[in-house]
Amino acid sequence: MRKDTILKGFLTGLFLQLAIGPVFIFILNLSLQYGLKTGLFAVLGVILVDYLFILLAIFGVGKLLEIEKISKVFSIISSIVLIIFGMILLYKGAKYNFNEQIETDNISYFQSFGSTFILTISSPLTILFWTSIFTSKSIEYSLSKKELIFFGLSAGFATVVFLGTAVFIFSFLNTLVPIILIKVLNLIVGLILVGFGVIRIIKDFKKSA
Repeated sequence: MRKDTILKGFLTGLFLQLAIGPVFIFILNLSLQYGLKTGLFAVLGVILVDYLFILLAIFGVGKLLEIEKISKVFSIISSIVLIIFGMILLYKGAKYNFNEQIETDNISYFQSFGSTFILTISSPLTILFWTSIFTSKSIEYSLSKKELIFFGLSAGFATVVFLGTAVFIFSFLNTLVPIILIKVLNLIVGLILVGFGVIRIIKDFKKSA
């Protein structure tokens, strides 16, 4: 195996992390509210699903999702999950009395892990995304099957580094941010998640129209 395969995979994965999505925003919100450990458990949920999807993509499962009907079903499911999580955050952001002391809800590490795990795995179209990336990169770099596996694993490690660093930074802001701002952030993040979900559904129905 060529020594630069792992580096190329990591740099590719790191570049892809710059495409900020709803899960990233959700994790930052958790870290800001509940601190470092909660944020890291949230990252763990994403990492496990990412590596599962990467391995499935490497072994060609993504080809199944190229079937339009299957792709559309999974896309709609993913959109609905985003909307549900967004509505939950909107509810959390809105359920306080301005005349009373504001308190944040507690969340367990398992809930943090489970939330991001569900958000990530509900969008298996990511497999299709990874499949296209690996196909293009295997041609560009002339990767063997073994090299492609290491390329994929190192690309997934970029998620660990990128999200882990973001969680460390935002968790240290936890004690500096007033509760009222956290409530406002819940509303904003909730709107973003709902917006992502609604836009995806509209796009899906436009394609089938």
